[in-house]
Amino acid sequence: MEITSAMVKELRERTQAGMMDCKKALIETNGDMDKAIEYLREKGLAANAKKAGRIASEGLVDSYIHLGGKIGVLVEVNCETDFVAKTDTFKNLCHDLALQIAASNPQFVSKEDVPQENLDKEREILRAQALNEGKPEKIVDRMVEGRIEKYFKEVCLLEQPFVKNPDITVQALVNDTALASGERISVRRFTRYERGEGIEKKASDLAGEIEAMTQQA
Repeated sequence: MEITSAMVKELRERTQAGMMDCKKALIETNGDMDKAIEYLREKGLAANAKKAGRIASEGLVDSYIHLGGKIGVLVEVNCETDFVAKTDTFKNLCHDLALQIAASNPQFVSKEDVPQENLDKEREILRAQALNEGKPEKIVDRMVEGRIEKYFKEVCLLEQPFVKNPDITVQALVNDTALASGERISVRRFTRYERGEGIEKKASDLAGEIEAMTQQA
């Protein structure tokens, strides 16, 4: 079976193991993802296996203000110890995540956070689009699932390409930092503010303004 770069990338994101270790695991297990994960765990190479039971309750709340106050972000990132939270590496990660949120405007942290009703609605829209494009009924569902993955990359922070290096995802960035620190790191939540967002701006009533000025004169 051909081992693709996408398979290696997925295994790395799921285990935090090194790229070459992931490739070797997939070769040894003939591309079976679950068996490859077991292989890495048995070899002690899967960081998630060692960290899964540990609690990440320390960390930082970081902020980022962009465009002279037009966009503001707060993000909470957790790790296991206060020691790691105080390192420059962890602080840089938090700042990069805040920058990512400001620039790419994700709606959720991860795929698991997307409400089912949102997914159902998106699938309905994508299915209608595919049918309107004249796609055969038998391939529409497969196309929809492919486009759902693209949707995840747009709305989920961890699925987005990292703005400073689009060759990696935000999840890979978090995993790399976790691997370097030796601790479990997770993005808990974020809030993004954009000046004027949600406010219905009233159209200027020139005649009314002139009349008011006249009355005041």
